[in-house]
Amino acid sequence: PEDVIDGVLIRPLTWHNDQRGSLAELVRTDDEALMQAPLGQVYVTTLYPGVVKAWHKHERQWDRMTCLRGRVLLGLVDDRSDSPTRGESMSIFLGDRNFSLVQFPPGIWHGLKNIGPEEAMVCNCVSAPYDRDNPDEIRLAPHGTLDFDWSRTDF
Repeated sequence: PEDVIDGVLIRPLTWHNDQRGSLAELVRTDDEALMQAPLGQVYVTTLYPGVVKAWHKHERQWDRMTCLRGRVLLGLVDDRSDSPTRGESMSIFLGDRNFSLVQFPPGIWHGLKNIGPEEAMVCNCVSAPYDRDNPDEIRLAPHGTLDFDWSRTDF
């Protein structure tokens, strides 16, 4: 990506294919770069075409996201007071044309937009189980709250 936020790791993933089907490794506990934080929970979320799910950030939780089906735009905005890239943003396209895992630390606003014609499916491998009684989550509205444009850009 052109703009890089400090602490964000983008790891290309590989499908291993044979006559029976395919397999892809998302996260391995022997991968030191991906184990900067523990693995606490894995969940899947879906987005209908054109839908934006944003913005939220965590105080303690690390995220590791990949798009399993469809195509999404992952938006990141660095809001960490001690970060050399505070205020910087990143747009990362994920899905069938860019099968990658993106890991990012706490304090980064993040959101997703389905940019494909069908329902998208995103897998997130987070560092802690979701605590329903005390969620580690701060939310903002998806539009007009951060300096980030979800609209399509034509070149």
